[in-house]
Amino acid sequence: MESDALFSLGDPAGSRSAPDGPAGVDGFTAVADDSPLPVRMRPVTLDELIGQDHLLAPGAPLRQLVSGGAPMSVILWGPPGSGKTTIAHLVAGATDRRFVAMSALSAGVKDVRAVIEAARRQRRSGGPQTVLFIDEVHRFSKTQQDSLLAAVEDRTVTLLAATTENPYFSVISPLLSRCVLLTLQPLDDAAVRGLLRRAVTDKRGLDGALTLTPEAEDHLVRLAAGDVRKALTALEAAAASATALGAGRIDLATAEQAVDVAAVRYDRDGDAHYDVVSAFIKSMRGSDVDAAVHWLARMLVAGEDARFIARRLVIFASEDVGMADPGALSVATAAAHAVEYVGLPEAQLNLAQAVIHLATAPKSNSATTAIGAAIADVRAGRGGPVPRGLRDAHYAGARGLGHGTGYRYPHDDQRGVVTQQYVPDDLVGTDYYQPSPHGAERSVATRLPLLRRIVRGLPAPTARPDTPTAEPPVTAQAASALPGETGRPATGTGAPGTMQDSGTDAAGEGQQ
Repeated sequence: MESDALFSLGDPAGSRSAPDGPAGVDGFTAVADDSPLPVRMRPVTLDELIGQDHLLAPGAPLRQLVSGGAPMSVILWGPPGSGKTTIAHLVAGATDRRFVAMSALSAGVKDVRAVIEAARRQRRSGGPQTVLFIDEVHRFSKTQQDSLLAAVEDRTVTLLAATTENPYFSVISPLLSRCVLLTLQPLDDAAVRGLLRRAVTDKRGLDGALTLTPEAEDHLVRLAAGDVRKALTALEAAAASATALGAGRIDLATAEQAVDVAAVRYDRDGDAHYDVVSAFIKSMRGSDVDAAVHWLARMLVAGEDARFIARRLVIFASEDVGMADPGALSVATAAAHAVEYVGLPEAQLNLAQAVIHLATAPKSNSATTAIGAAIADVRAGRGGPVPRGLRDAHYAGARGLGHGTGYRYPHDDQRGVVTQQYVPDDLVGTDYYQPSPHGAERSVATRLPLLRRIVRGLPAPTARPDTPTAEPPVTAQAASALPGETGRPATGTGAPGTMQDSGTDAAGEGQQ
């Protein structure tokens, strides 16, 4: 195995050194006095581990893993600073198993196979069992993950893998099924606060040389956002500043100077990405404009691709606003254009305007349900030949085939609507579009029954004796109730072979 495929994680204080392997660096190096504070304060026993109580019960998989009571392979999934590497240290120091640490950032299939082969030789000779720790396992390709399957299956190695990304997305299913998945939670404020206080007094930390004011402590806890590594790093920086100033305590000003940007738990390719985007979309759908703007800000601060955000807005404009506010699509499209034309950071203003418009707009998913139902029918085989009257009749010989026969040109009717079958025979009477009573779609909902009755040639409903008013008769004015449409007298003739009869659409695309 090449030495650059391994990384040194530091031996837990007071624990035994791991046996030397092929490269002589299978274990963790000892913690030095000048090691970073998060490394010096790393727990040396399972009882010191804070914040994962759901995994620490007697007989729980985590305790069995650390004690070596069961040779199970485990995937540790959790955000940065939640204790994944700490657990690896505890496993390395708690038993006599051979421990190999590998980083997916630098290791390859060759390195994985070298560890497995060494483990197999150890096993055949009666040597200790091998635990293979792979950090950032989600960075392994499918081929690299495949190389682990057989060894994990027959327990040539006990795999301990750590990832910050959802393993259901980033780890191949065969490997995931061979491992126990342990989910580590972000540390809550109380846990982070407790670790800060321990670091101030513990001899491995500041050893009481400085005190931490409550205001400074609150600041560090808030900015850490559950990442204890960030909290301890900030504490160390603040302590260095206080010491340089000759102060005996770390106050709020010193803490603010040490770190002034909160941790944003977000990975553009990871699980947090999907969760934040989901919250963003659902907030707009739920018309909570303030929440929608918050999630937009979260994505922008975390460095999300503004083009991705813009694409989601364009989709949302039709998926969730739709006909209730037809102008929403223009707003979203304009914002997407602004992102390309202006770019960040200024385009965040355009995105914010679009988000506010979409969140406060009336909502309708009628376009979504209509196309979904139509696609379901097509995939189920419903439908049939194009009715003869609708077929393309502009080419030579089409009339002889009966194409266009019986077609009625709607503009020849003063209402602009005629009775005519436009769907295949087995879809006659099918309603896909169901308008909502919201926003601009309210007028569509009023007009649609009239349009359907004319097109399908249905009789007008008769009023019951107990009904105050009957449906108004179909007139040219009623049939043209939507803005932008009029009941003007017909100007076309609908004669065979003319443009009206050619089947050519607005894009100039004729035969399909």
